Amino acid sequence: MTRAAAETGLAGALAEPLDGFLRYLASEKRHSPRTCSSYRDDLKRFLLWVEQQPAPDWRAVTGHDLRRYVALQSREGLGGRSIARHLSAIRRFYEYLLREHLATDNPALDIRAPRAGRRLPRVADVDQLNHLLDATPDDPLEIRDLSMFELMYSSGLRLSELAGLDLHSVDQRGGEVRVLGKGSKERILPVGRRALEALARWLEVRSAIAPEAERALYVSRRGDRLSTRSIQSRLSRWGLAKGADQRLHPHLLRHSFASHMLESSGDLRAVQELLGHADIATTQIYTHLDFQHLAKVYDQSHPRARRGQKNIRER
Repeated sequence: MTRAAAETGLAGALAEPLDGFLRYLASEKRHSPRTCSSYRDDLKRFLLWVEQQPAPDWRAVTGHDLRRYVALQSREGLGGRSIARHLSAIRRFYEYLLREHLATDNPALDIRAPRAGRRLPRVADVDQLNHLLDATPDDPLEIRDLSMFELMYSSGLRLSELAGLDLHSVDQRGGEVRVLGKGSKERILPVGRRALEALARWLEVRSAIAPEAERALYVSRRGDRLSTRSIQSRLSRWGLAKGADQRLHPHLLRHSFASHMLESSGDLRAVQELLGHADIATTQIYTHLDFQHLAKVYDQSHPRARRGQKNIRER
């Protein structure tokens, strides 16, 4: 077993070229031990990720794969400068692989790190959100709360968009929600199965709280429209009661929605439309990725959707 294999716990096709590259840096390029160690640490991290892919081969890595990898590093808290250094090591490694005829192209050539100083917003991981959203509500107000939180995470809603929803805003049969975003721009978004189920449970008990003339979808115990401040407070309370390991706030659900969609789909344009961003540069705080088809991406990628194909229309 080579040095790289011993250090990473891996052997064979993945570890051998890495070991050769490190020898090349030390002997032919005369890099210092410290520089070689930095390359080794960055590439070992990348190697372990490649090993987990369906086709664990250096030749099989594509630009799309590297974009997903960059998104993952951002989610794990790696800063823009660190990711840029990481990508530089991968780029240099692939130059070596090309020289040795161990790769056919360099997938890192056109990949750029997020801007330094603009880290991916803090998000919750899928397992934690599943735990929090699978909790059983104890009373009608918690049934309402669970419906709100499912809908925010399902469709990436802003706090103001959620608070502004009326009864007619959600098409349960079509699985869509109509929201009024920034600049009074209306958009229609898909709603996942779990969010629709939670909404149906809330509507069963809402009539006992809200007067018949009240249009708001989510109301307070007094029967009037729930304020944004109250939604924030209820989400924080839910997290404490259900055992969250971080403070929950509405934008955390929106950030988590965006990050999880991007990591699963690699479709930046789709997520831009879902979030209602006028400028794609705003969406790029999450990562730099390409676009595919909007509704298809949502149905195949959102961890709590798994619904039938629906169209998303921008109006």
